Amino acid sequence: MAKNSLQDQLLKAGLIDKKKIKQVNKDNYKTTKQTPKGKVVVDEAKLQVEQARLAKIEKDRELNRQRQEALKQKELTEQVRQIVETHRIARAKSADTGYQFADEGKIKKIYIEPMQLEQLAKGMIAVARYGDQYELVPGKIALRIQVRAPEAIVVLNTPATQTVDEDDPYKDYVIPDDLMW
Repeated sequence: MAKNSLQDQLLKAGLIDKKKIKQVNKDNYKTTKQTPKGKVVVDEAKLQVEQARLAKIEKDRELNRQRQEALKQKELTEQVRQIVETHRIARAKSADTGYQFADEGKIKKIYIEPMQLEQLAKGMIAVARYGDQYELVPGKIALRIQVRAPEAIVVLNTPATQTVDEDDPYKDYVIPDDLMW
């Protein structure tokens, strides 16, 4: 009834004519009769809206995952900074032994004491990247840092257990692993 009254109002206002009303009614009747019973008419506009909604939900999930990952990375970086700050080994200002190591494709050099050089060779201490500088940290602490951020530990020597072959003619000659060239 409301449909007819709206049509009547539009007709009285002169916005549509009787031919147009008959054509619309005829088209509506055809679409309802042509669809078999039990079959759902697929409205492409609704389908596109639903696909857009699903795509937006997926995009929002991905953005949220990226934010969470960035937050987690920031938290790990802060933890590493605190660990290095708390457990760093002080280097003497008068240290004269230069220790060279590779970091990001460049050779870096820090000055340490001979005792620290020996400890570095044995894996008792390690070199950790701390901002734009390098600090010495105990080996156990370096392992904790390495779990959180592997890129923060620059040098961590592991004591190698060498198996000596019985037939090796050079088994009695030990090769030092802390040679300075």
